[in-house]
Amino acid sequence: MALHARKEAYIQQPAVPQNPVRVPAKKKNLITKGEKVLYLSFLAAFVLCAVLVLQNQSVIQASTQEIQTIEHSIDEKVKQNTDLSVQVSELSTYERIWAKAKEQGLKLNEQNVKVVPGQ
Repeated sequence: MALHARKEAYIQQPAVPQNPVRVPAKKKNLITKGEKVLYLSFLAAFVLCAVLVLQNQSVIQASTQEIQTIEHSIDEKVKQNTDLSVQVSELSTYERIWAKAKEQGLKLNEQNVKVVPGQ
């Protein structure tokens, strides 16, 4: 009898519905807000560094062009100075000076000539 009562108790239990109401699960974010802030700050720092590097490169390039322009003008001045030195040496020859003196009517007076010691 006890066996029979167990079977009846087992059979008489109300059935639990097999389809429970499902609550839609939240999608889990793979990246948290803190990580997003970190990523954005790293990205901003990277972009800032890139802009600073480009700005420095442009300053360096401008300085290099200015240096080249100055060096070119220095080379021109050196060339002009060299040409003028050659002209001075050509114009200060003894023969030319003597010819100019004769044109002006000067005569060589041996008794008025003073010898100046060379340097």
